[in-house]
Amino acid sequence: MNAKAIVDRNLAMEAVRVTEAAAIAAARLMGGGDEKAADQAAVLAMHDALDNMTINGTIRIGEGREDEVDKLYAGEAVGAGEGPSVDVAVVPLEGKSILARGGPNALSVVAMAEDGGFLSVPDIYMEKIAVGSGLPDDIVDLDLEPEENLRNLAEAKGGVVSDLVVCLLDRPRHSQLIGKIRDAGARIRLILDGDVSGVIQAAESDSDVDVYMGIGGAQQGVLAAAALRGVNGQMQGRLVVRNPDERVAVVDAGIEDPARKYSVQEMAAGHVTFAATGVTYGPMLEGVRLTPFGAITRSLVMRSLTGTIRYIEGRHNFIQRAGDA
Repeated sequence: MNAKAIVDRNLAMEAVRVTEAAAIAAARLMGGGDEKAADQAAVLAMHDALDNMTINGTIRIGEGREDEVDKLYAGEAVGAGEGPSVDVAVVPLEGKSILARGGPNALSVVAMAEDGGFLSVPDIYMEKIAVGSGLPDDIVDLDLEPEENLRNLAEAKGGVVSDLVVCLLDRPRHSQLIGKIRDAGARIRLILDGDVSGVIQAAESDSDVDVYMGIGGAQQGVLAAAALRGVNGQMQGRLVVRNPDERVAVVDAGIEDPARKYSVQEMAAGHVTFAATGVTYGPMLEGVRLTPFGAITRSLVMRSLTGTIRYIEGRHNFIQRAGDA
């Protein structure tokens, strides 16, 4: 095994430890009704875990700008200052409102890419469409009507449109899209939050979700693209600019054409590592289970270098062992 592969593999395992730490911290506040407190707990735990990693990292996608947040802000240096130089994208707690209600499918997510690998996008909306691997190139396109995309996808899969399940966020802004999907004859899975998890569900080979559609966070779109790099999935993303302030933010991010369609590789380039840990129960990952002496976590890690997906169960013992004092 060459040195690059060894570093990449070690980075993947360290990334899982980061999401495990954030997930456990957030899970302690599940159902408490305070999404800000849960998010802050995840942020603090993830920040501490990142600083223990053997990387020279820079947050590219995080909790906000330096003048807005204290930790995990865009441009912040993280890691021990040794090891590979990497871009870091984080969502310490995807699904804050879900966790506050004790609902399903909250995640902790981190992605790492070679220096300069992540597309820099402001915290605005992005239109997205994503499918898994093993399909013809450009099988779906944001410029096509949902009916045409679904018909092309069904044909490529050797079925009919009524076989397909479309995942999208349950939002008023999607009412017209939902109507078009229903008119086309496909089935729908609405999720309350967490479009990173929705994209991953569409990409997993054993999932019953075939395609993800709709508008969600642009920064979450980049994280979703990082995940898709590990499974050779397809995705298109296009920024949604709603007002002059957002247009200024797009320009400040160095984006000349806000109407451009971005591919997976354009949003997450080079060697990419992606890790996620379930915080609450869901179809993709079980949530954190707290025990009298520790916690049990379920995570996944993807590496674009090998195309490998690993599911990891972590058993965490919080009781200091005799002799370790």
